[in-house]
Amino acid sequence: MEKKKAPAARSARKERKSHGAAQKRARSGDCDVNAGDFISRLPDAVIGTIISLLPTKDGGRTQILSRRWRHLWRSAPLNLEVVTGPLGPCPGHHHPSVVHHSAVSKIISQHLGPARRFCLKHLIDGDLPEMESWLDSRAIVNLQELDITNYAGYKTGYTLPQSVFRSASTLLVAKIMGCNFPDAITRSMNFLLLNQLSLDCVSISGDVFHGLLSGCHALESLAMLEVHAAGCLRVSSPTLRSIGFRKGSRRKAELVLEDTPRLERLLLPYCDRNNSVTIRVIWAPKLQIFGPFSTGACELRVFQGMSPVSSTNSIRTVKVLALGCSEHQLDAVLDVLMWFPCLEKLYVTFHAHYRTFKQNEHQCDPLHPVCLQTHLKRVVFRLFKGSEQQIEFVMFFILYAKLLKKIEFQVCGDYYNNEFVARQRALLKVGNRASRYAQFTFRNTSGCTDDHVTKHIHDLSLPDPFRLP
Repeated sequence: MEKKKAPAARSARKERKSHGAAQKRARSGDCDVNAGDFISRLPDAVIGTIISLLPTKDGGRTQILSRRWRHLWRSAPLNLEVVTGPLGPCPGHHHPSVVHHSAVSKIISQHLGPARRFCLKHLIDGDLPEMESWLDSRAIVNLQELDITNYAGYKTGYTLPQSVFRSASTLLVAKIMGCNFPDAITRSMNFLLLNQLSLDCVSISGDVFHGLLSGCHALESLAMLEVHAAGCLRVSSPTLRSIGFRKGSRRKAELVLEDTPRLERLLLPYCDRNNSVTIRVIWAPKLQIFGPFSTGACELRVFQGMSPVSSTNSIRTVKVLALGCSEHQLDAVLDVLMWFPCLEKLYVTFHAHYRTFKQNEHQCDPLHPVCLQTHLKRVVFRLFKGSEQQIEFVMFFILYAKLLKKIEFQVCGDYYNNEFVARQRALLKVGNRASRYAQFTFRNTSGCTDDHVTKHIHDLSLPDPFRLP
């Protein structure tokens, strides 16, 4: 009997010993691939990719997971997020995964692999001498993403170093904010793979801007938000599909779409009052989405070729348009609709502060905008409050848009309730509507169209950048 107990006792002791060893491995951070650590079973290259997608500090912390992981961070593509200057409330730099610039040289010296992403948040006035040495180092080569943000702004005189585009041949995404482009930088601008480019609050000469675009051979989306350049910005690109443009200063600005055979979207977030903007569409045969801009509130002049757009010189390719206006500006909206005779979807955002731009000097022929008779199928009214003036504005489209299928009313939360919706439906029941099949829908929405558009300039998978979630 005792002999039978002996093997059982030995088995129990062995199990306790094995369990204790497993606990010891767990405490020491040494995960066994046979102990349920499925991630560690992946190939080194796959784990390295996972590490490279993590912020800098998080990627470095993976070394404590196990002996298997200790060498992986050093060889994985580096994701380096850096902040300069003292800690404070500026966006993003207080995040625990962002490293201070004083630690960058040590990280670069210890990291043996290539770099995937370099993100610099520059919070102090003046140059950052170390940045050029960082970009010249062996560790910061073959970058896929580059993000340099100078929160102090381009007026501080912060000029990009010559080495900033050392990895031009491998870059996929680039964002430059609050910097000046030196004239000599054109020598290094040959972007074979660059797909997305954002220029925000930068100063650049016309020649450098032209050289920058000429060096982009795969560029599909371009954001130009407060680009300060002498003269006009001329865009010629055989690959561009989306352009975002915003002029922030009171100075006049001119954007010329000189040769953009694939351009589908021209997005104008915050094209608002006191902005004098001229847009010349020389060659954009696939342009389908345009706006948002404000009728009467901004001085927007649009040219098709060398002549202003009009009913006789229209842009027939545009299908989706976004406008901002007051409920008093119906005539101004109808004047704009004459530019786009094939328009299928219209967004109208009511802005109360545009009432000072009231335009009732003339009456537009309701049959004149061709899109009302032949193409317009959907209208979306944003910031709808159900005022008498807004109802009259909406009634015009109900009475004259012959192919209209849907009118959507996006109502702010303070106004939206079942009683409000029932009252508006009763007011909009019109027997002599132009389209008997037009349906009315009401949504409780909030948010800014301009913010939404700015965030999705580069999102080409989004079929309608004006559509709020």
